[in-house]
Amino acid sequence: AFSGAKHTTGYKENPFSAFFNFNVKHSIGDGRHETKRYNELIEDFTDNIVFKPKLYPTDSDFDLVKKYKSEKYFCLAPASVWFTKQLPIDKWIELCNLLDQSCSIYLIGGPGDVLLFEEIKSKSQHPAIKNLAGRLSLLQSAALIKDAEMNYVNDSAPLHLASSVDAAVTAFFCSTIPEFGFGPLSSNTTIIEVKNLPCRPCGLHGRKACPLGHFKCGNLITLPLS
Repeated sequence: AFSGAKHTTGYKENPFSAFFNFNVKHSIGDGRHETKRYNELIEDFTDNIVFKPKLYPTDSDFDLVKKYKSEKYFCLAPASVWFTKQLPIDKWIELCNLLDQSCSIYLIGGPGDVLLFEEIKSKSQHPAIKNLAGRLSLLQSAALIKDAEMNYVNDSAPLHLASSVDAAVTAFFCSTIPEFGFGPLSSNTTIIEVKNLPCRPCGLHGRKACPLGHFKCGNLITLPLS
């Protein structure tokens, strides 16, 4: 309103939308990815071609994680800010045990995830698990994720890191659903979820606890073999 711009745009749901001269409806749950909904804001003066989000790790980022790439490896991101977005810890331990023991497993996350990852590592039978919680920056994590045999993630930030470098990803959706529009965009993508639960989804965002106390959307997840 005060910029003097000839063209202003935004979503109709924005409380200041009356000041836009172009706006569109933001419809979560319409089956489209959020990137397509974002693109609608500029379609009137560009086009309707949607490009994937992309991050650009530097040479130094790749150099730092090079030492972890001497053999085949998997990246696992077991943590989430929200309980109902996080695959249960026993499932992560089981997944570690199922993965090829000739490959390394790197647990990636923030400094607050150290204890969770140590518990997974100590209870797993896999011989080559390394806890990298808090040891890599966002771009360094993306550089490591890029060349993994597979990245196993929740509906959380590492899912989008994988998309940003077109890395292979298997995403676990517990209480949330990919139809909200925030699923992975990688070329090699697998989504694992428990379908046909009447209580799912229980909200647009994750919750601190299962409202019904059973957390079936996480506990009934069937794990891949590799």
